[in-house]
Amino acid sequence: MSTVTDNVRLVKERIAEAAIRSGRKPESVVLVAAAKGIEAERVEEAIACGVSIVGENRVQEALTKFSKVSLKADWHMIGHLQTNKVKKALDIFSTIQSVDSLRLAREISRRAEQLGKETEVLIEVNTSGEPTKFGVEPENLIEVLGEAMSIPHLKIVGLMTIGVFSSDPERVQPCFRVLRELKMRCIDQFKETARMKLLSMGMSNDFETAIEEGSNMVRIGTAIFGPRT
Repeated sequence: MSTVTDNVRLVKERIAEAAIRSGRKPESVVLVAAAKGIEAERVEEAIACGVSIVGENRVQEALTKFSKVSLKADWHMIGHLQTNKVKKALDIFSTIQSVDSLRLAREISRRAEQLGKETEVLIEVNTSGEPTKFGVEPENLIEVLGEAMSIPHLKIVGLMTIGVFSSDPERVQPCFRVLRELKMRCIDQFKETARMKLLSMGMSNDFETAIEEGSNMVRIGTAIFGPRT
């Protein structure tokens, strides 16, 4: 078996164990293979062993790779998306996980209307407070979400965050807890957000902690493909 195949199996086992610890079924957590910097052949290996969603950080890299991957998968944009890249992004991505401003949301809406479709999006929230990270500030989420829900051709399906980079669960856990609590506040505030099912949080170094805090979508790169060179 290939290393990618072995790694996918091990990651799925760890996801299952974390889900069970948090009182949920293993299949309630969706695995996204974060493929930034990974060649198409290895992405195909991951898809071949059961990964159904590929996450990409850069539009141009994704476009090149998408044309080389013959196996079927959903492609999600998980990196920062500039408004001038939205048109190309919507050609391949079924979901944009990194909507961090109303300006971006409106541009996605405009381009989706031109394509005659509705685009699934997640609102990215900066729960770590780090200035280098993108995302809506937690205290502004209710206001931003209230406006975003009125934008046509968008289907807001969840929230996304990147935790502080640390192997210490006690440092990263608060980031995930904030997002879970924000989701509950959103549902209390807007009944329309009942369809906002996804909490996309957790990467290779912290996904088990994220699952224990309520994540149902994890974005895993290094633990599947190994360190990027």
